[in-house]
Amino acid sequence: MTQTRLPGINALLHIPHLRVQNANAISGPHSWGHPGPTAFTGLMTALRRKLGPELDLDMIGVGIINHHYQAQTNGDYTQRFNLSRNPLSKDGSTAAIVEEGHIHLELSLVFGLALGDTLASASQPTLDQLANTIQQCLHSLRVAGGSILPGHGRWQPRLTHLPENTEDQQRQFRQLRRWLMPGYALVARDDLLPPAQPGEATNNSRLDAWLDQCRLNHYPVADEQGQISWQHSRQQGHGWIVPLPVGYGALTPLYPPGSVAHCRDETTPVRFVESLYSLGEWLSPHRLTDYRQLLWYPSHDASSGVYRCHNDYHLTRATEPAILGELA
Repeated sequence: MTQTRLPGINALLHIPHLRVQNANAISGPHSWGHPGPTAFTGLMTALRRKLGPELDLDMIGVGIINHHYQAQTNGDYTQRFNLSRNPLSKDGSTAAIVEEGHIHLELSLVFGLALGDTLASASQPTLDQLANTIQQCLHSLRVAGGSILPGHGRWQPRLTHLPENTEDQQRQFRQLRRWLMPGYALVARDDLLPPAQPGEATNNSRLDAWLDQCRLNHYPVADEQGQISWQHSRQQGHGWIVPLPVGYGALTPLYPPGSVAHCRDETTPVRFVESLYSLGEWLSPHRLTDYRQLLWYPSHDASSGVYRCHNDYHLTRATEPAILGELA
């Protein structure tokens, strides 16, 4: 298998069945639906800061499993977001409607942790207490702008050490998969896009391949009797491929703190960016064989100004026939 980029993980934290209300359903300028991985890597960063520097651990990656969703839309064929009207303005006139998209979610999250020396040798009761502390801290944050509703106490978080032996790791992950089902895990499918051609000013082949996977393509098919029927490109067994915002690309240089007007943070450097897109796939957790196939982790390339999330599903999976075949 190809070497992945997830070093240092020695524990897995499972936060089960979070109910999120009114999460942001518009995660990029070209797609809507489930929040993208940047929302969850941002949640991971905010959670680590909230826990404080005195806690001897680091959060490396986060896995996203959806158990249920309810998009706040209406309509039969064309879907429209349910919008709320703002209160009347000061002069009593009707305020403008600000269009926004919301979605209710039921999620499980799996965090890949790098425990320090003290926690790496801690007993299981100590880890259980730490897992509850992290879950309580998580409930004070927002997930993609949505509020976390109180749990019913049936599901408890689990923090376990990662075995050093590969067979023991696989056995542990098989046990974890049982707690993640029924549900669907989000993985990256960058491998379905054709490789970039160096020297091309516009790479239309990659854009066309991305657009082809973002829509339902209907085409006529004739049977042996000459009867015509319409079929679409989402054939059974081909998986569910989705357009996925995976990060941001820099449009400007990095400006010093306080040099850009109307910023919320006057102590952090600022730059203007645009969204980066790739492809993702929703898979049942029982089809995953390694915890590294589940986790998303952020990266930053200072030379190119690219901030994006990575997932190693296609790098770590065993050799098997491609789910969608090769793109033409």
